Amino acid sequence: MNLTVEQQEAVAGRIRFLMKRQGLSQAEFARRLGIDAANLSKHLNGRLPVTSGLINRISADMGVSKRWLATGEDLPFARPVHAASMEIEPEAVEESVQAWPEAGIPIYDIDVTAGTLELSRQFTADRIIGSMNLPSVSRDSVIVRVNGDSMMPEIFDGSYVAIRRVADPTCIFWGQIYVVVLEDYRLVKHVHRHADRDMVILRSANTRYDDMEVRLDRILGLYLVEAILNIKIQC
Repeated sequence: MNLTVEQQEAVAGRIRFLMKRQGLSQAEFARRLGIDAANLSKHLNGRLPVTSGLINRISADMGVSKRWLATGEDLPFARPVHAASMEIEPEAVEESVQAWPEAGIPIYDIDVTAGTLELSRQFTADRIIGSMNLPSVSRDSVIVRVNGDSMMPEIFDGSYVAIRRVADPTCIFWGQIYVVVLEDYRLVKHVHRHADRDMVILRSANTRYDDMEVRLDRILGLYLVEAILNIKIQC
């Protein structure tokens, strides 16, 4: 993609708009994208050209319209017709997703491994930053971000996962990856069978992390990871 100097400056301005809207510094924005902060600064200051790879990465990671980012046309974010303060209860997540019949599965600006609040309480309309079409993934799923390296190399730090709430936490597909909500924290782990039927083993993909043994009755919420969206930028 060959852009004129004026077009490069315009794209840089839209990237700065995104950083301001998200309340992120250049370093934080670069970390979200998985790129070097010094290179991002060079893109913004015109010392490096804005590439199609960078535009694709920002569009995918931030849920931004690629057309808007590249040309200024269209809207940066599609929005469902919901009150900004609307809160979606666990049983109503599917109704929220149905507000996106053409856009696809909603992407939330939520780090699934940060905080202790039950995830369903955070699925509010004002936190939707975009959407993605994933034909093989359940329509009642949502897409959230995963930070940290405990699931490397299966899930990269800062990547996204499509998750679906499991109504019965005792109904587990052993060995699959789940988001496990406990009283003190949330984890993304492989869930394995324990010798004690009242317990489960939570296992990281990264072998530097030890297994955890958790009682089933300590699990406050369970979400099956249906898809992993690892993106590697080439620019």
